[in-house]
Amino acid sequence: MAGPLQGVRVIEMAGIGPGPFTAMMLADMGAEVLRVDRPNARVLNPDKDVLNRGRRSVAVDLKHPDGVQTVLRLVEQADALIEGFRPGVMERLGLGPDECLARNPKLVYGRMTGWGQDGPLAQSAGHDINYIAIAGVLNNFKRDGERPVPPNNLVGDFGGGGLLLAFGLVCALLEAQRSGKGQVVDAAMVDGAAVLSTMIHAFVAMGIWQDNPGHNMLDTGAPFYEVYETADGKFLAVGAIEQQFYAELLARSGLEDEDLPFQMDREQWPSMKERFAAFFKTKTRDEWQALLEGTDACAVPVLSMTEAPGHPHNVARQTFVERDGVVQPAPAPRFSRTSAEIAARPPAPGEHTDAALEDWGFTADEVAKLRETGAVSQSEA
Repeated sequence: MAGPLQGVRVIEMAGIGPGPFTAMMLADMGAEVLRVDRPNARVLNPDKDVLNRGRRSVAVDLKHPDGVQTVLRLVEQADALIEGFRPGVMERLGLGPDECLARNPKLVYGRMTGWGQDGPLAQSAGHDINYIAIAGVLNNFKRDGERPVPPNNLVGDFGGGGLLLAFGLVCALLEAQRSGKGQVVDAAMVDGAAVLSTMIHAFVAMGIWQDNPGHNMLDTGAPFYEVYETADGKFLAVGAIEQQFYAELLARSGLEDEDLPFQMDREQWPSMKERFAAFFKTKTRDEWQALLEGTDACAVPVLSMTEAPGHPHNVARQTFVERDGVVQPAPAPRFSRTSAEIAARPPAPGEHTDAALEDWGFTADEVAKLRETGAVSQSEA
């Protein structure tokens, strides 16, 4: 492990979505992440679940007293812990912040939830779509007169959740180096989604953004910031905001000599969108790509997830890599000296129980006794 977090030890309480994404980000950066899975956890194609890449797995029965004590012993050796249960679950297991920080006062205890650790909705079930809805974010993902379309689960779970927790953990780890004290990081997806929308809130305050999606410059209200269908039923993404880039778009696409209204004449935007839509449908996506890509026209093809790894720019930068037969995004961001890398393939639950526990301070006899009592278990890859 050569990344910037080399030497940092993290315990990941197995979960789904944003928690594993946080752990993946830290593992990609060189942290030693140990995933605590349930015994006999059933995972479909674990070797292809690249969200779990880069770490080892131990299987621990958290309902067994010795299983809880096993995790607490691991905590003594850890710099951080990640958990994504509902508020109160870790406390009921005997693994809450009080118990863990008593064992390791320098521990950074990261909590990943949708609603946060407190508030009226804290104990309610929810998913990405719910969190970004009350954050005021989901309503922005729609065209005029249409209903909102969830942007997969990228804004709440991964952007506002997993990345927010990763950022919080690294901040708290840096502070712990100075103070010698750990703390709890409460990462809520509703908070993170709201933070991601800060610029839009600034625009509203400045009076340059209508709280009416589909009428603004960045929400498909403008003809120069829109997705257009091409002749072959594919799509072109146009983002020519600045005047000089808009001029480049017109010149290279063949619209330069057209009698067009002023770019920022909002009253003309609806009719201009219709005009642009008809125009961009006269060529295929590949033909537009050949004319516009690589210029300051700010227009590129809309690629599918299977097409993206083959784009020349992504190939040149190795934005996607193939590891153990699985194409996946490469670690990001990039570092000039401490390169991030995928340390290992995704583990099967409990695949590394014996070796990992010994590496974290347990003797072979202690591991054997834990196996005998059923507190921990070892599975095959």
